[in-house]
Amino acid sequence: MSADLRLILFDVDGTLVDSQAHILESMRRAFQGVGAAPPSRAATLSIVGLSLPIAVAELAPDMTAQDQALIVEGYKQAYMQIRAEQGSAQSSPFYPHARTVLDQLAAVDHYLLGIATGKSRRGLDALLAGHGLERMFLTQQVADHHPSKPHPAMIEAALSEMGLTAGNAVMIGDTVFDMEMAGAAGVAAIAVDWGYHDVARLAPLADQVVSDFRDLPAAIEKIWES
Repeated sequence: MSADLRLILFDVDGTLVDSQAHILESMRRAFQGVGAAPPSRAATLSIVGLSLPIAVAELAPDMTAQDQALIVEGYKQAYMQIRAEQGSAQSSPFYPHARTVLDQLAAVDHYLLGIATGKSRRGLDALLAGHGLERMFLTQQVADHHPSKPHPAMIEAALSEMGLTAGNAVMIGDTVFDMEMAGAAGVAAIAVDWGYHDVARLAPLADQVVSDFRDLPAAIEKIWES
């Protein structure tokens, strides 16, 4: 008898790739574009994973809606410019062992790989193309089509696309938003400690925490142990 199909959903920024420098510089340019002091590194990284308009509203709650919108557009333009100058492999490099483990998981017949990210469709497409991953992820949920994390819509859409139930899926991410989204959707959650939120905040919300990408396959197997 073949094993049941399992869906493994990945966050992107802070989980698969380290886009920290890219994000910080894009936000710096966006705030300077409206004559405002950029937020601190800690503040900027705290909102990674949220959809961009929500993230900017969190960072600049006292600004007018017009200025917030200008920052959103400024961020998008800066992000694209930096990516064009450096390429995805340099501006958003894989974390150590990420590509090897992705290939390992993709080779398992009953595993389906997917993405649930706060990135835009355009941003995700460029990232995947830059890393040669266009065919790796069978379901790709992006900010354009869903409410911001931690709303469960991304996971629910991925489950629907793959024809699976929540019990046959796991979400892997580096932020509280990822863990809360998984909880809201009723799926298991694995937190990684190399990303942008403190592991002390993640651990209470996660089924497991991993500190090395190479530990993910065993952690995933443990999720579905009988």
